[in-house]
Amino acid sequence: MLLLFRQCDDFWRAWQHGHVTSAAPIEIERTESAEEVSAVPEPDVPWVTIVHNDPVNLMSYVTYVFQTYFGYPKDKATKLMLDVHHKGRAVVSSGSREEMERDVQAMHGYGLWATLQQDRK
Repeated sequence: MLLLFRQCDDFWRAWQHGHVTSAAPIEIERTESAEEVSAVPEPDVPWVTIVHNDPVNLMSYVTYVFQTYFGYPKDKATKLMLDVHHKGRAVVSSGSREEMERDVQAMHGYGLWATLQQDRK
């Protein structure tokens, strides 16, 4: 970085005294390590909405919510509800982070416990 400033300072002095007629591009070397590049999350990885089991909501109500909000047929909504009941959780939707944040908020609006996470298969 210091080298770049010295080059700029030298150029400025030469230009002030009329020794430079046009500016030539300066090559700058990038020093990013592989670790820094890989630390950025992959934008293509989808996110999922997970509904968790709770002791409050009836199974019929959870099925109703899945049918009403997601538009799932009764069979799929029932299967997801049974996964929530027996396994403690179920992935109910997947997509972009913004879409999953919206789905999680909707589930909270229905009184269900829901979270989102990146789908790392």
